Amino acid sequence: MKLIRAVLVLNALLLINTNVYAQKRPQGGTFTTAILSEPTSLNPISTNDASASGVLSYIFEGLLDQNVDTYEWEPNLAESWEISKDKKEFTFKLREGLKWADGKPLTVEDVKFSFEAIKNPKYKALAKLPYLEGISKCEIVDERTVKFVASNTYFQNFDMVAGGIVTILPKHIYQDPKAKVNKDPVGSGPYKLEKYEKGRRIILAKNPNWWGWEKAKKDGTQNFDKIAFRFVDSPNVQLEMLKKGDIDYMGLQPEDYVLKTNTPEWGKSLVKVKTDNEGSKGYNWIGLNQKNPILADRQVRLALAHLVNRDLMIEKFRHGMAIKTAGPGLFSEYIPNDLKPISFDVKKAVELLKAAGWTDTDKDGVLDKVLSGKKTKLSIEILIPTDLWTKYLTVIKEDGKKAGFEIKIKNIEWNTFTKLLDEKKFDAVTMAWSGGGIQWDPKQIWHSTSGNGGSNYVSYSNPEVDKLIDEARNTWDRKKRADMLKKVNKMIADDVPYIFLFHPKFVTYAHRSEIKKPKDTFRFGVGTSYWWKQ
Repeated sequence: MKLIRAVLVLNALLLINTNVYAQKRPQGGTFTTAILSEPTSLNPISTNDASASGVLSYIFEGLLDQNVDTYEWEPNLAESWEISKDKKEFTFKLREGLKWADGKPLTVEDVKFSFEAIKNPKYKALAKLPYLEGISKCEIVDERTVKFVASNTYFQNFDMVAGGIVTILPKHIYQDPKAKVNKDPVGSGPYKLEKYEKGRRIILAKNPNWWGWEKAKKDGTQNFDKIAFRFVDSPNVQLEMLKKGDIDYMGLQPEDYVLKTNTPEWGKSLVKVKTDNEGSKGYNWIGLNQKNPILADRQVRLALAHLVNRDLMIEKFRHGMAIKTAGPGLFSEYIPNDLKPISFDVKKAVELLKAAGWTDTDKDGVLDKVLSGKKTKLSIEILIPTDLWTKYLTVIKEDGKKAGFEIKIKNIEWNTFTKLLDEKKFDAVTMAWSGGGIQWDPKQIWHSTSGNGGSNYVSYSNPEVDKLIDEARNTWDRKKRADMLKKVNKMIADDVPYIFLFHPKFVTYAHRSEIKKPKDTFRFGVGTSYWWKQ
C-alpha cells in the first residue's frame, strides 16, 4: 500500500527510545519477517510504499523520535530543540560526532538538504508536500544548529520537521535527483543495507557508525544483529513459513488467528497474540474512481455501498474481530453522532439505481443507461493486489447481481497495481490505509489538491471539504479542530468516494517462541524494537 501516514507510525514504533523498560537483553541473531510485496523503490525521498517504509524505518532517522508509551517527542539526531512563542520557528541542535553508515559525517547541510529535496519537484516527493506546505525554509544557524521557519500555523508543522515527514538524508548520496539510488539506501539509523536479493528478500545488518548503540543497550532496544524482510504476497504462505522457522514474526488476519493457530505447536514453538493499544487503527476500503462515467454519480456509488454485506463479511471472514467503518476519521473525537455505517440493503440499491435512470432495456440481467450518447452497461471492474480480497469481493459480486449491477474482479501484481493507481486507470480498487498519527489530518487523502501526486487516488473533490480541511490545519485548539473535522468526516462519508468496510477490534500477530518481548504491546504500538531472540 502507498501511504505516508504508515511511515509516521513505523518511525514512531520501530525506532523508539525510552528508559521505562530498560534491561540487559541477549544480543544477536536475525529477526526475519515477511512483507506482502517487494518495495517499488527504496528511495526515501520519493517512495510512498508501505513495504518500503518498513525497511527504511530501520535505516533512516528523524531529528526527534516519539516515545511508544507517551507519544511525546524525545531526542534523536537532535539532542535538544526549541519552539518559538508564536510557534513559527523550530530550532534543533544536532548531537556531536554523527556519522552516516558509509562513515562520512552527518551535518546541518544534510538536514537542510533533506527538507529542500522534498520541496524540489525534481525529486517527485508529491505525496509528502501537503505536510510541509507550511514550512517556508530551513536555515543553518551554526555548525550544529538548524532552524525551520513556518509561514502559517498548521498544527503539525513542528511534528513534520521533527520526524513525521522530514527524514534526514546524506546530501552526498542524494543530491543528484537523477542518481540511481532506488535500491541502495545509505542512512544514519541502527541498521544498514547488507544485501538485496531481487524478488526474494532484503537483509539489514547493524550499522557500527550509529550514534545510539550505548543508549540502545541501556534501553534494551535494537537487539538483533540483522533484520531480514522476505517478499511473500500470500498470508497462507507466510503462516507456513512461520511454522517452519523461515520467518520469526507476522501479522495475523482474524481468520488465521481463529482457524489456523490451533494445532499442537501453538503455545510451544509458536505464539499467537491478541492485544490492543491506543495507537491508530487502519481501515479497509473500496475506492471508487470519481472520473469513471458510471461512478461519477453519487446515487450509483451509494447504491453500490448498499450492496456490501459487511455484517456477513465480519462474521464469516473476520470472525467478529472487526468493526464497521463509517467514515475516514476513526478516533472518537472526529466521529459525529449522526455518522453511521451504510447498511446492506439490496432493495434500497435497486431504488437508487432506478432513480438514477438505470434500467435493463435488453433483459440480460444487467442494467444499462445512455451515457454521453452511448448505451452503457452498469458494470465495473474492481482491482485487487492480493487474492486475500477475492472472497470478500465475490460476496459483493453475487449481491450485485440481485440489483443488476455487474461487478468484475481482477487480481494483478503489486507493481502493476500501483502504476494503474497512480495513473488513475481503474474503475475501483480495494486497499487498506494503515493507521496514521493519533491526530487526524485528512489533506493528503481527501483534499482536491492531493489528486495529483498525493493519495487522493479516486479524484475526490468537494470545495466545502477543502475549505474545512484548510481551516482545521491552521487551528491549534484541539477541540475546535476536532469539531471541524467531524463535519469533514460526515461530508466525505455522505459523498461515498469510498465504500468504507471495517477496521480491526484487536492487534493480532504471531511469532516463534524463541522471540522474546517485555510485553505484548506498548501503549501506542507493539514496539518490536524491544524484542530479542533467546
